[in-house]
Amino acid sequence: QLQLVESGGGLVQPGGSLRLSCVGSGYRMDYYAIGWFRQAPGKERERISCITTTGGDTAYADSVKGRFTISRDNAKNMVYLQMNSLKEEDTAVYYCAAVRRLCWAAPTGNYEYWGQGTQVTVSS
Repeated sequence: QLQLVESGGGLVQPGGSLRLSCVGSGYRMDYYAIGWFRQAPGKERERISCITTTGGDTAYADSVKGRFTISRDNAKNMVYLQMNSLKEEDTAVYYCAAVRRLCWAAPTGNYEYWGQGTQVTVSS
């Protein structure tokens, strides 16, 4: 079973940057595509990015395109989300999750493993 743990969240001012990390253990992370999701209070969970097993393909929601970059280092069992030009509306709990098949096209319900989440707060 794959365990995922996110880190790197915190409080940042608008326009600032954060890098989130997602580390996998218990199973080979490179067997899985990894997605980043977020959920703000009172809102539905939103998938914001995904990266394929090799890192060769990535996808982004329109809300973060051009500001966020997903990457992975399979040798370290790590996936990262670099977040730049942060806005107050980016405030949410951010989760990484793993899916065996597809990536952006995979239904959210197909993601098998989830981390516990890390809080990102963008505020002046």
